[in-house]
Amino acid sequence: MQIYFHGHSCFEIVGNAGRILIDPFLTGNPSTTAKPEDFTELDAILVSHGHGDHLGDAIQLSMQTGAPIIAVFELALYCQSQGAKTHAMHLGGKHLFPFGWIKLTQALHGSGIEDPEGGNMIYGGPPCGFLIQIEEKWLYHAGDTGLFGDMELIGRRHPLAVAMLPIGDNFVMGVEEAVHASQLLRPKVVIPMHYNTFPLIVQDVGEFEHLLQRRAPESQVNALKPGEMFEV
Repeated sequence: MQIYFHGHSCFEIVGNAGRILIDPFLTGNPSTTAKPEDFTELDAILVSHGHGDHLGDAIQLSMQTGAPIIAVFELALYCQSQGAKTHAMHLGGKHLFPFGWIKLTQALHGSGIEDPEGGNMIYGGPPCGFLIQIEEKWLYHAGDTGLFGDMELIGRRHPLAVAMLPIGDNFVMGVEEAVHASQLLRPKVVIPMHYNTFPLIVQDVGEFEHLLQRRAPESQVNALKPGEMFEV
């Protein structure tokens, strides 16, 4: 199974069981070389919340590939109203798809959707993270979140092969908090995300690697550059 990083918080997971795309912020993303047209076959599109740098091109991708957008009920309803195929879920729920299990976890953030016609934000429901079991391996995409204590419970109940954690600070966890999150989750590999896309979230990923090596040596950091792949 391969995990491709497409910049910011966008990951593509490819295995024998299927191909899924998470938080497909491609158009307008200065840190990616991928384009929506590059994706012709997808089995699912996971969207953690309604902010533009995560919802991104999900609706277009759903319509061009036929893949369902998997999101919390309110966000799924919005995407459906825009012509996308959807599968609505909610926090704490799980569902078995042809490619594997998806569980929705809490995330400490917001989820307003920018009204394309201007005016007020559209309610997108609560944000979420994703636990993904594919080919008997558990992956965790935390979405945009701050540190929360129940990450320990997530790690205790699910032996994580990979955790994708934000480190950009200001809007999400910073380096220190993400290291603490790794200690709670205990994944084999941590892939940092949601950093260096814009000036406000520039971080020293080397500092993150150094601190994690000191405080959680059982977890390895794999800081992927956009376009790079990690094989699980």
